[in-house]
Amino acid sequence: MNLERARQLRISGQLEEANELLEQLRLQFPDNATVLLESAFVCDSLGQEKKAVPYYQQAIDQGLEREDLQEAYLGLGSTYRCLGRYEEAVTTLRQGCALFPEDRGMRVFLALALYNRGKADQAVEILLNQLLETTQDPSILKYRRALSFYADKLDQTWE
Repeated sequence: MNLERARQLRISGQLEEANELLEQLRLQFPDNATVLLESAFVCDSLGQEKKAVPYYQQAIDQGLEREDLQEAYLGLGSTYRCLGRYEEAVTTLRQGCALFPEDRGMRVFLALALYNRGKADQAVEILLNQLLETTQDPSILKYRRALSFYADKLDQTWE
């Protein structure tokens, strides 16, 4: 199978060539989850998000190795968001976060989708928490306690 060749073509930006090879691979291996996932990635990279969605969905349904499954959830959620399918984006990214709680990138994309759903408070809370858990910047860290406290109280005031 030329799957590795298709992956290298995608990574090197030779998207049309990768897409052609993946079309052949899908004909030979229509239920291969990794072929479907690579197809989704290439479609996304080509700006064909609508075409990518079923490939992501089928890849997830067929069963993927952990790292690939993680990428599939993030890719599908992000693609739904790009298409304006915000509720599906939030649902998919929440599922991804539940399956992969260590994936900070998934949480950041969830924050973007929540923002699009009009839930800016939840989005900012997620982003603040990710920032506080990852930054080494002393000018932020000196306010860690306060920022952590305010993260879920963005609209609250005190007199």
